[in-house]
Amino acid sequence: MAVTDHIFADLELETAAAAELGAELESHQVSTEEETLAALTGVDLAFVNFAPVTRRVLQAMAPGAMVVRYGIGYDNVDVDAARELGVRVANVPDYGADTVADHAVTCALLLLRKVVTFDRAIATGGWLSPPDLAPIRAFSATTVGLLGTGRIGLAVADRLRPFGFAVVAHDPFADAEVLRAHGVEPVSMEELFGRSQLLSLHAPATETTRRIVNADTLALMPPGAALVNTARGALVDTDALLDALDSGRIAGAALDVVEPEPLPAEHRLRGHPGVVLTPHAAFYSEESLRALQRLACEEVLRAGRGEPLRCPVA
Repeated sequence: MAVTDHIFADLELETAAAAELGAELESHQVSTEEETLAALTGVDLAFVNFAPVTRRVLQAMAPGAMVVRYGIGYDNVDVDAARELGVRVANVPDYGADTVADHAVTCALLLLRKVVTFDRAIATGGWLSPPDLAPIRAFSATTVGLLGTGRIGLAVADRLRPFGFAVVAHDPFADAEVLRAHGVEPVSMEELFGRSQLLSLHAPATETTRRIVNADTLALMPPGAALVNTARGALVDTDALLDALDSGRIAGAALDVVEPEPLPAEHRLRGHPGVVLTPHAAFYSEESLRALQRLACEEVLRAGRGEPLRCPVA
């Protein structure tokens, strides 16, 4: 059993799981394909955070191996190859939905009230009259759009509703009645971009969603709109977003995820006056991190015992 990479204070739960299965746990902090290949060759049970689990890596694992991804997304695992090779893959989709929703809504409120812009001006010795940053709209006069309405998207909607926002969403897989029960109006993709004064992203990165926020879709948004991304960096065409920010078409963006990640030191997103950056931290709270480890270990134990997986993706 092996851990390719992690951000936890300790691996007590993983060590206990390995002991229960009569296995030894090897812990690594790898980031490249070659390092991951070395770490997982011959391994039958693997915990993976961001390490690239490519076809080569999967081929080198033990027959009938299993990979559990610490988290919701699993785009760093070649799931198609795993299916072909008979390697089981699972994720942990429900460990921190509320925490990510908290972060997304925090970012939305900061952008809409222009708190960071006010703070930066005052921190550098300046002062502003509030109308200098007009328009700042009442929440009750603001429409928030959600791209994706899984656990996190619906949790965001539930948090927005008491503030008086109108909430619209596009999700081709959602039940319209479920959305309405959460106070969300289902709309087409074009209408989502056209009506969202703030757009919050909650979709996975797939062939159909990569760069879904691009020059064409940004041009549909109301002038002065804002963007929050706590989902995947690949959803956003960064160059198009920067162009829209520079032109003033988009007033601000709060990005917890970017592509590439981490950003190069000289990247234009760093220090941009319209951008708020956090370091892929939306998932993080002490409680969510512990739940992530516990649920991942429970999944590995199921695999080791030959039981059905709770959250299989391959």
